[in-house]
Amino acid sequence: MWCHRLSYLQSKLQDLLKGGVLCWAVQQPNFKRLFPLAIRWHHTTSKAQNCAWQQHEDHFELQYANTVMRFDYVWLRDHCRSASCYNTKTHQRSLDTASVDLCIKPKTIRLDETTLFFTWPDGHVTRYDLDWLVKNSYEGQKQKVIQPRILWNAEIYQQAQVPSVDFQSFLETNKGLKKFLQNFLLYGIAFVENVPPTQDHTEKLAKRISLIRETIYGRMWYFTSDFSRGDTAYTKLALDRHTDTTYFQEPCGVQVFHCLKHEGTGGRTLLVDGFYAAEQVLQKAPEEFELLSKVPLKHEYIENVGECHNHMIGVGPVLNVYPWNKELYLIRFSKEKQNVVNSQWSSSLQSYIPERTLTYCCFISGTSSEHRESLI
Repeated sequence: MWCHRLSYLQSKLQDLLKGGVLCWAVQQPNFKRLFPLAIRWHHTTSKAQNCAWQQHEDHFELQYANTVMRFDYVWLRDHCRSASCYNTKTHQRSLDTASVDLCIKPKTIRLDETTLFFTWPDGHVTRYDLDWLVKNSYEGQKQKVIQPRILWNAEIYQQAQVPSVDFQSFLETNKGLKKFLQNFLLYGIAFVENVPPTQDHTEKLAKRISLIRETIYGRMWYFTSDFSRGDTAYTKLALDRHTDTTYFQEPCGVQVFHCLKHEGTGGRTLLVDGFYAAEQVLQKAPEEFELLSKVPLKHEYIENVGECHNHMIGVGPVLNVYPWNKELYLIRFSKEKQNVVNSQWSSSLQSYIPERTLTYCCFISGTSSEHRESLI
């Protein structure tokens, strides 16, 4: 039964959160196989870099920058960037898509240097830069990585010697902010040193990155082992590898942790690159990766402590990927918050479309048991 297999895979995924780094690789499509009927191409040279194109009955075919692309005529008319169709100040469309004839075809097509001109039956002219078409084509998107990453384990991260950023430099200079963001986006974690252990300084740092989201805990909050909230994080129990807020329909994108005070022993922080573990699964067991990326699971948070009464359910697969290039962008993994795995989800296997968000962690240090956390 697939639910038993899924439970087994989740335990194996947890075991795989160790090991070496693997780089993302995108397989180039076989264009000759994709377009076997291409004939009577229009060829150009010089700045157009040997651009070739062909007008079919129901679509336009373009070969440029080592990419063969197909564009439906409705798409080309609908995405027109002329002044009457697109507002460049708001970056929003003005053309009503419903007004475009589904059988529309251009009367003429011509190429001037690196710009294509489409003249439509009503005389309207649409122009497209060749590079813009490559960037926004389906074929171009399949080859494009949305967020380049460096995958790591403990050994790789230590050898990389990723530098932390000083609080004042981070707060007051673009150079410091850029350094932080580069580390943050490549590795998924980043550190800021010498942050004063106060709420105001923590909030200033968080706002330097983005807006702070409102949650059931507030915008910023303390937590310590006093069981003031109905969550394992408020106890002295150890927390295994997990991602937070899996029970949100849109899990947090960035988390900021600031240890304000530490007394006694314990409180070690375990950092894991889940994207590395997922890549291990993809390379060694692609069928299991497919299963973990398609089967939606319920994650649940039930709280009845004091005046706090919350019941939240978030639904999504363990691994969330972009459908056009299979790039992983979100991991929703928390065995503590995972609800009952039952057969009702099997009917959603083929139809589920996951929400899109990114998950990263950022750690800041001050005088270093109480913590302050904010979600961004």
